[in-house]
Order: sequence, then structure tokens, then C-alpha cells
Amino acid sequence: MNERGVITMKDIARELGVSVATVSRALKDSPRISQQKREKIQAYAEEHHFYPNVIAETLRNSRVALPKIIGVIVPQIAHYYFSTILAGIEEQSRVRGYRIMVAQSNEQYEREKRICESFLEHRVCGVIVSLAKDTTRYEHFQRLVDNHLPVVFYDRICTGVNTNRVVVDDYMGAYTAVSHLIDTGCRRIAFFSSSMSLEISKNRYNGYRDAILKRGLNVDDSLHYICDERSEAEMITPKILNSPNRPDAFFAINDDTAIGILYSAKRMGFRVPQDISICGFTNGERAIACDPQLTTVEQRGHMVGEEAVDILVDHVEGITPPDKVVKRVVRTRLIVRGTTR
Repeated sequence: MNERGVITMKDIARELGVSVATVSRALKDSPRISQQKREKIQAYAEEHHFYPNVIAETLRNSRVALPKIIGVIVPQIAHYYFSTILAGIEEQSRVRGYRIMVAQSNEQYEREKRICESFLEHRVCGVIVSLAKDTTRYEHFQRLVDNHLPVVFYDRICTGVNTNRVVVDDYMGAYTAVSHLIDTGCRRIAFFSSSMSLEISKNRYNGYRDAILKRGLNVDDSLHYICDERSEAEMITPKILNSPNRPDAFFAINDDTAIGILYSAKRMGFRVPQDISICGFTNGERAIACDPQLTTVEQRGHMVGEEAVDILVDHVEGITPPDKVVKRVVRTRLIVRGTTR
């Protein structure tokens, strides 16, 4: 193995008693190598998680230095918050002398897994990633760590692998938002969250819950809904507002969901914020494009991206010891606008 603990074609050749050229041809399924030998070499490579070094192969006869590339996994590039984080990652990577290779998991575990394999194949120097919604297994991230690749999680972090992370203060952001709703007269506050398998949902629920309890109110779990998209919010909000004991406020996991609530409430004839108060979590461009403008928690995605790059590059360049796990928290801020009293 090389200094990063990654198996190479030389290692395979030495272990199987063949030449490097034979290994290379076998991995490319060349008919010049017997089928039996091809299968033996391919099986050994798969068993030991060998990935061809595409970049090195491309640059083998070039005098250009191997580029310093950071792999970045984004759940959804179209999502405003992730796009601001990506902007911060791109800008800070350029400042630190690195390039980025960006891939979108599209909220799918299998796609996320394949991206990690591709990053290993392309020999990126490290990976910055936010979990897909349906990811509950983490062996693909552990493989990155086992191959001595620095990994930094942002926003949706992975607790199953002990590695670096940068997050916003989800707990305090939720606590401040819900406290504001209560302080302005709201008493029954619904919470629209993402899956509770995600740490951000757990942390924001805890902030929501503690704000209610510390104001002397009762937590009603029937007001907690798994809903984190505008279309879903528009489907379930009318039923909630038609219930006999409807909530007088909503706290949503993101701005798009909050805007879905706002649209539904107004369409049903409710006045916002006189009848219903609404608070989101992002402070994206849409927060000021609705009527009334949305009260929301600002996440500072650009700063999250910058911090993630600095953590990763410091590991790559040896500024931070390889066995040190770095955890950073970016503070949130409540932006009060027209959807709350």
C-alpha cells in the first residue's frame, strides 16, 4: 500500500506474482489475458477495494502536477441552503489552492455510495458531504476514513463515523424561534420536521420542545409532523387547520415548507400573522419574495462551506493531526418579518 494506505496495482501484481501491465490489462478486461487470470485479478482487486487511479493514469505522461481536488457531495444542488454552502466551499477552496469535484446524491443512499466509490477512484484528497435523507448505513464513509481520506460532514452529519463536522446551532436556532412565537402570544405550535433519523431534526425538535417547556406550556406530540417539502405542506396543512383544536403557529424545518404552510393558510382565509404565525429555517431568497415576508432562522450557509474547507485542507496539509476530530458550530440568527406578530 502507499503512504495513504490505499492498495495499488503494484501491490496486486506483487501479491499475485504477475506484472503491473498484466494487472492493468486484466482490470480493463483485455482479451490478451486469460479469462481465469482476469477473474483472479479482478476478484482480488474487488476484495481489497482497489479503485483505478483515473487522474494518475491521465497525467502519467504529463508534466502537469496532480491537481489538489476535494470531493463534495450535495443532497440537492437546487436547494437554496445547499447552494449557498457550495458557494462557500468553492470560494474557500480556490483561496486555499484547491479545486472541487461536485456530485449530487439526489437524496439517495445508493447514489451517495456510488459517489464515494468514484471519489476513491479519482483519488480526491478529501471529501465534504451532507447525508442523503434515506442514508442509515455508513460503511461507504467508513471506507473513505479507512483509506486515510479526511472527511468533513456539514448540515446533516453522520454519527456512525467519528469524523469532522461543521453544523449550524440547530438547537438554539429552534429554541429562539419557538420562544419568539410563544412570547408573541402563540400557545399551540406545530412543528414540521424532516425524518427524525437526521441529527438536525433531533436537535431542532429538542430546541422546539425545550422552548415550550421552559415557557410553562405542554408539549403535544400530535403537533409534530414529518413534512419537509412545500408540496407536502400544502397537502397536510388544510387538514390540520380544519381540525377542532388547530394550532395557532407553525415552526418549519426549512423556508420552502414554511411557505407551503403560508400559502395554504392564506388560501383558506386565515390571516397571517393575526390568526396564524409561521416561522421557517434558512433565510433564503424566497423568504422575502412571499407576502407577508417570512420570519425565519438564518443559517449562514456560506460560512458553513468556508469552515468545512478549512477543516479539510488543514487535515490534508498536516496542520491538524490526522487523529484529531474537529467539530465546529456556526451560530444562527432569528430574522423577524411579517409572518409573526
